[in-house]
Parts: sequence; C-alpha cells; structure tokens
Amino acid sequence: MVWRGMTDRIDRKLSELGLALPAPAAPVASYVPAVEVDGMLYLSGQLPFKDGALMTGRLGESVDLAFGQEAAQPCALMLVAQMKAALGGLHRVERIVKLGVFVNSAADFTEQAKVANGASDLLFALFGEAGRHARSAVGVPILPLGVAVEIDAIVQIASA
Repeated sequence: MVWRGMTDRIDRKLSELGLALPAPAAPVASYVPAVEVDGMLYLSGQLPFKDGALMTGRLGESVDLAFGQEAAQPCALMLVAQMKAALGGLHRVERIVKLGVFVNSAADFTEQAKVANGASDLLFALFGEAGRHARSAVGVPILPLGVAVEIDAIVQIASA
C-alpha cells in the first residue's frame, strides 16, 4: 500500500534526528544508481560521506566498531536520496526489502552485523515497519576508495 505522505514522514523524521538527505551521488564507474524492474527498485552500493569526505578505514584495524556504525548511517541516507531521485519522491516506497552491507574488515573482525545496525536502525526510524528488512552483512578485505562500509538495497515500490 502506497503511503502518499511517505516523503513528509521521512522529512519530519530526518529533522527530528538532526539529519538531512544528501544530494544523490553520481556514479563513479560504469553503472547507474538505481534500476526499476517489476515493482522493485535495485539500488547500487552507496559509500559513506561525512562533511564532504569519504569515511575510510578497515574495521578492527584502523577504525573501530563505533566508526563503522557511524559510517553505515550516511550510506543509508544516500540510499534514501537515491530512492527519492529515482522515483521523484518517496511516495512509491512500500518497503525496504533487503540491504547488502559490505564492511572493510580485518581478518579477525567479526562484528559486521553490528556495523550494519547503523543503517538498519536508521531505516527503521525513517520508514517505521516498512523499513524492517532482510540483510546480509559481510566482511571484505577492501572496498572502493578505501571506504569502511558500502551498502546496496532492494526496495519494493508501487507502480507509477
């Protein structure tokens, strides 16, 4: 069921949390930010920016769990910004279906799921029950541009 007030709800919630949606990032390679197919919106991996700079580092080595959770939040915000850009607003968003969370991790770092909570908790706060999703959280030895976290998403949407 499409909630016509979804954009207003998200804007209010962002304001309450002291957050704002960033401008949607342009692709840095040969891909598009979003693809809409059969009632689903597939969002490319988004990187964490803070104050215009990439949040880089390897969890369990050069940065800690708190940094990873903090880095996951701007990834989630950028996913929402990409949804809004692709759909012309958030009114067509029915549910966040799945997140794929990639964590730049040292070999002995095992708290990828806790890092991913930084994004998952924010999406639940913004979308309510429609923000509860399935998720993968995996450790990888390196991510593009040395970022700490990259997150992609699958979103159920209503027809235009």
